[in-house]
Amino acid sequence: MKNSKLFCLGWIVGSLATCQEGPSKNRQEEEMLITNLRDHSVTLSGESDLDSLLAQIGDARYVLLGEASHGTSEFYQWRAAITRRLIAEKGFTFVAVEGDWPAAYQVNQYLHGSPGQTREVLRAFMRWPTWMWANEEIAQLVDWMRTYNDQVNTASSSANGKVSFYGLDVYSLWESLDRLINDPQATNPEIRARAQEARQCLAAFEGDEQAYAIATLRGSRCNVALERLLEAVRSANAGTALEQVNREQNALVAVNAERYYYSMVRSDAESWNIRDQHMAATVDQLMALHGPTAKAIIWAHNTHVGDARFTDMAQAGMVNLGQLIRQAHEADGVYIVGFGTYQGEVIAGDYWGAPAERMPVPRALSGSWDELLYRVGPENKIVLLNQMPQEGVSAQERGQRAIGVVYNPSSERGNYVPTVLGKRYDGYVFINQTQALTPLPVQAEARRDNAKAPVGTYALIND
Repeated sequence: MKNSKLFCLGWIVGSLATCQEGPSKNRQEEEMLITNLRDHSVTLSGESDLDSLLAQIGDARYVLLGEASHGTSEFYQWRAAITRRLIAEKGFTFVAVEGDWPAAYQVNQYLHGSPGQTREVLRAFMRWPTWMWANEEIAQLVDWMRTYNDQVNTASSSANGKVSFYGLDVYSLWESLDRLINDPQATNPEIRARAQEARQCLAAFEGDEQAYAIATLRGSRCNVALERLLEAVRSANAGTALEQVNREQNALVAVNAERYYYSMVRSDAESWNIRDQHMAATVDQLMALHGPTAKAIIWAHNTHVGDARFTDMAQAGMVNLGQLIRQAHEADGVYIVGFGTYQGEVIAGDYWGAPAERMPVPRALSGSWDELLYRVGPENKIVLLNQMPQEGVSAQERGQRAIGVVYNPSSERGNYVPTVLGKRYDGYVFINQTQALTPLPVQAEARRDNAKAPVGTYALIND
C-alpha cells in the first residue's frame, strides 16, 4: 500500500482508529435493536422459508445477492436456492456474477446447448482466485440451469425462456484481447488488426497487471490502441445481437481494465469506481440485449451490492454496483440481499496468488451487526430489513464483517465495514455457523510475479 493511513478494508481515507471496535453501546439500546431484528426475522431452514423473501422481492426486475466472503458454502447454496426460485417462479432472465466475462461466456454457451460437462466448463475460470466460480456449489447451480434450459420450450414467452449466465468484472484484459484475436466469427480484418495492435503494446507486460500499472507511472500506456479496438468493434456490428455484445464486451473490458490498472497506482477510490461503474454498465447492456421484460439476478460481494451510500465508502468518494443500480433503476424495482455469519470457516488465501486454504472464521466482534444477529437466536434467519423502522437504534452505524480472497483471521478488526444495515440492504440472510465451500481442482493460470499482491487497491486484493 502506498499510504500509511489505511481504511479498514484497504482503501485510503483515514486512520486505523476507524477500524477499532468502538466503545460498547448502551446495553439497553442493544437489547432494543435485537428485539427489532427478532421481530422482523424469519427462520431459515429450508427453501420453503424463502417464501417471505420472494414476496418482498415482488415484481422487482433487479435482485442483487451479496456475500460476506468468496469462500463460504452456505452463501453460495442460499444464493443458488434464491436464484432457482426467481428463475422458475418469477421468470428471471439471466445471472450476472462478479467474474470474468470470457470465462462466464463459455458457461453461457454451455447453458444454451454447447457440448461439454459442467465441471470441465467451469475450469475456464483459471484466474486466481479460481475457487470463486470453479466450485462444487456453482457446478450444482449450472447443472440445474442447463437442465432448466433443456426443458424450456423455445417458443415460449421470454418471461419463461432460457436463462443465461454472464460475467461483470473488469480483470480479463489479456483474455478478452485473445478472444477478439481468435474469434472465428470476427471476419472483420479491422477488429483483428486493432486487437493485435493492442496485444503488441501490452506484450512486454504479459499477464502482469502490476508491471503494467507501474509502467504507466513512467509514461507507458496502451489506452489509445485499446480505444481504437473498441471503436472498430462497435463499427463492425456483425453477427447476432449476442455475438456483437460478446465482442463489444470483450473490447470494453480491455479498455476499462487498462483504465483500472492505470488508476490503481494513483487513486484507490477512482480505481474502485471504474470497476463498479463497469459492472453497472454491463448490467445495463445485458438488460438491453434481453429486452423490455428482462430481469437480472446479480451475484457479488456485499461490498459491491450493498449500497455504498450507507457505509463510509461514501466518505472516500466511492460508489458501488448496488448504489448505481438503485439510483438508475429504482422505478423498475431493486431488491438487495446481504449475507453474513457469526463464525465458521472459509476458503481464502494468505496472499494474492496463494493456494486456496480452509481457514477459521472467528466469532464476530462484540457490538457488530453480525454479533447482534447471533444474539437474536441460534437459528439461521432472513431479516426483512425494509420492514424495520429506520430511525433510532435501527439507524445506527455498526461494523459488518467483510472477508476478502486474501484473509488473515488474526487481523479480524480490519474486516468490518461501518454500515447502516437497514439502508444498505433490503433483506439479510444470516447463517450462524458456516462451512467452507468446495473448490474444483483447477490450476490457476501462471502469471509473472503472481505471488505478490498487486499495488494498492482493496478492489484487486480483498474482494
